[in-house]
Amino acid sequence: MSLIELENVTYHYPFCKEPALRQISCTFEKGKFYGIIGENGGGKTSLCNLLRGLIPHFYRGTLEGRVTIDGTDVRDWNTGRLSARIGYVFQNPFTQISGIKPTVFEEVAMGLENLGLPKKEIVDEVLRVCKLLDIENLMEKSPNALSGGQRQRVAFASILAMDADILVIDEPTSQLDPQGTQDVFEIIHTLRGTGKTILLVEHKVDLIAEYCDEVLVMQGGQIVRKGPTAQVLADPELAELGALQPQVAMFGHAMAAAGKPLEEIPITLEQALRLVRRRRGEI
Repeated sequence: MSLIELENVTYHYPFCKEPALRQISCTFEKGKFYGIIGENGGGKTSLCNLLRGLIPHFYRGTLEGRVTIDGTDVRDWNTGRLSARIGYVFQNPFTQISGIKPTVFEEVAMGLENLGLPKKEIVDEVLRVCKLLDIENLMEKSPNALSGGQRQRVAFASILAMDADILVIDEPTSQLDPQGTQDVFEIIHTLRGTGKTILLVEHKVDLIAEYCDEVLVMQGGQIVRKGPTAQVLADPELAELGALQPQVAMFGHAMAAAGKPLEEIPITLEQALRLVRRRRGEI
């Protein structure tokens, strides 16, 4: 069942001659995990802004075509209701933290307070989410005293506490060191089993290969590839489209070029090891 539908969507930011998005038509199904990759400036963040309702409600500009979420045009959604329906994790964890709450517990609870939920319900939900993301030890600390990886965990927690059906996650590791990146990987692993619809923009294609059901490749404001993860990430033309390819996929193509092809092009290390062992007759 299609949860989000885009039909011939073109969007210009205010005062920009060239469109940020060009003639995009695609659907996103309920409960699937989508990866969005492609060149810098290719339209990935603009697509996130559109799906989150920041376009057209905040950025304005000119939006052509049709964008529907649960059958309702994004232009007709109340922004408050839409923010509760779609959670958005930004690139920079330092800008997502409100800066006005003295503890992590209160930071995570803020969205629920804004919804006017009963106190006990808020406390129970915050405790549940903090346990889920393994930040119980941070609950009494100041959000402003945390590392980048810890802040990103808190940002995820504040969004998950709202229990949004759709999560849009825009390059969550771009500002983080290796440890912070590993923290985010663990969160992504946790999210995969929640049944939510997730759209993840990420340059680290190994993460995309590991978790996503489908992948979209964006270039020049257009979706130039869309399909099952194994199919898209094994495409030898990815580099020409400005997108990275998993190293093991490049290894698979090199093996084929050397006359020693594997049964298929791998996209994860585990898959590559299995295929190599099978080719050697070990399994």
